[in-house]
Amino acid sequence: MKETSDMATPPATATTGATPVTNAHLGSLADVSSGAERHLPVVPESPVMEARDLNVFYGGFHAVHDVNLPYGRNEITAMIGPSGCGKSTVLRCLNRMNDLVTSARVEGQVLYHDQDIYAKGVDPIAVRTHIGMVFQKPNPFPKSIYDNIAYGPRVTGMKVDTMDDLVEEALRGAALWDEVKDKLKQSAYGLSGGQQQRLCIARTIATKPDVILMDEPCSALDPIATARVEDLMMTLRDDYTIIVVTHNMQQAARVSDRTAFFTARPDETTGNRTGLLVEFDLTTKIFSNPSDKRTEDYISGRFG
Repeated sequence: MKETSDMATPPATATTGATPVTNAHLGSLADVSSGAERHLPVVPESPVMEARDLNVFYGGFHAVHDVNLPYGRNEITAMIGPSGCGKSTVLRCLNRMNDLVTSARVEGQVLYHDQDIYAKGVDPIAVRTHIGMVFQKPNPFPKSIYDNIAYGPRVTGMKVDTMDDLVEEALRGAALWDEVKDKLKQSAYGLSGGQQQRLCIARTIATKPDVILMDEPCSALDPIATARVEDLMMTLRDDYTIIVVTHNMQQAARVSDRTAFFTARPDETTGNRTGLLVEFDLTTKIFSNPSDKRTEDYISGRFG
């Protein structure tokens, strides 16, 4: 895919019409120390990805409505919201994982370096090479640690100088090399849950993606393993754009540069809930002084 740097950027927040709220109930999250906090423009200046008027349907069910969201280069964007609000659905659209769902239909655009990944003729396998995915639960292949890392480069025909060097580079990138360097031929199933998740991250970066998608990557991990993955995310940000779905408000406050809050709107007739973007802003702003009362109510624990 050809890379371009000029891209129109939509407004930083969704149009809501709601009255701005105070931060009276947000102290605990606003005070969370963020290792990700940096001086950034209000909106991403040259987003590496962008959803434009994104709508997702499963058969007749309208799952996601009119999402417009830019993702900044070398930034961590967190997508938060209650269950059923469409955030994971949006995440899966960003590398066409929803193609694997027979009833799924995507309308609108998902731009990667200003090219629509849903345009006619675009190979979804090529898309997933550039835009990798780490899933909610660690899912190592039933292979050795070495072969888990080497699998992606082998099946994609990626040209490498030596596979040994690539495997080491990927494992070092995922902060796992020192823990596994003496047992590379052993089964990946012998690793702890946190190690397996870092192995999956190493497997993702082995194919040299540009963007890493993470769907609740720490939900199945203990606090120590979670901290290691969070530290790794902030290290990887120097080389990758990271987009993460999380239910953990403290995690979003700690690691992300920007946060998008989604909610679900029920249909008065059917009761089906359609996900929509409420607000998108710098994480410090979202957790200290959000512009929409629905955002405040969610992150302060009033609903969700």
